[in-house]
Amino acid sequence: MELKQLKWGYLFLLSLVWGSSFILIKKGLVGLSAIQVGSLRIIFAALFLLLIGFRSLSKIPKGRWKFIGLTSLLGTFFPAFLFALAQTEIDSSVSSILNSLTPLNTLLLGVLFFGVDFQKRQISGVVIGLIGSLLLVFNGAVNHPGQNYYYAILVLIASICYAVNVNLIKRFLSDLDPISITTGNFLFLIFPALVILYFTGFYDIIAVEKVQTSVFFIMILGVLGTGIANILFFKLIQISSPVFATSVTYLIPVVAFFWGLLDHEVLTPIQFLGAFVILVGVYLSARK
Repeated sequence: MELKQLKWGYLFLLSLVWGSSFILIKKGLVGLSAIQVGSLRIIFAALFLLLIGFRSLSKIPKGRWKFIGLTSLLGTFFPAFLFALAQTEIDSSVSSILNSLTPLNTLLLGVLFFGVDFQKRQISGVVIGLIGSLLLVFNGAVNHPGQNYYYAILVLIASICYAVNVNLIKRFLSDLDPISITTGNFLFLIFPALVILYFTGFYDIIAVEKVQTSVFFIMILGVLGTGIANILFFKLIQISSPVFATSVTYLIPVVAFFWGLLDHEVLTPIQFLGAFVILVGVYLSARK
């Protein structure tokens, strides 16, 4: 398969997997706290990756481990908890739409700190995307008074973490095997996640049926939406550019929106407009 076809294949597959992640988080929050969801997501992904990729750790040069540790925090650890916390107050579809700001942040941080070239049109895209996000958040706050839209800031912080992460991988880890990078990330994270989970009181409620159902959803999220998806994403970064790789967030809201409809989530007309404006901004910023 040609490289161009391959990268689009990865992009489409990732959009399906990550677009489904937001509804899985929502289902996990039915019986678990946000901290428990974040911890279990990391633990399940780590167990899966260490099982299939432990031998690949020897391929990581000693000098690269500091970047493996840093990308594990920015690309997985902080976002896992930030998204779970955000979705305790805002809908999964809104969370996915705000996540589509990741390519804009990738461009901005790439220009500011990683020497990435840019065009004036791309800066216009950033401004348009920010306007769309303001429309989405402020209208949501007005029409959903029962939800605390300040929690949307957590999604924005997570998208910045992703943006820094993808620039770091492209700059310092792009020549390494994606399985090595991903397994190394979760080797760093499994022990902190286990400690955090222990102090949440999870083991006192594990016998509850509702909790067990939520754990099942998070197991799917950890293995498929985190473990396998990260391998695919790192490979996509290697065969494309940071901005193209993060443009998977064009399609994620579409998948997440349909899952949200099935779960009785509804966006207002103004929120639809805000979502459209965000995607226009992302498109302008990501175009070559």
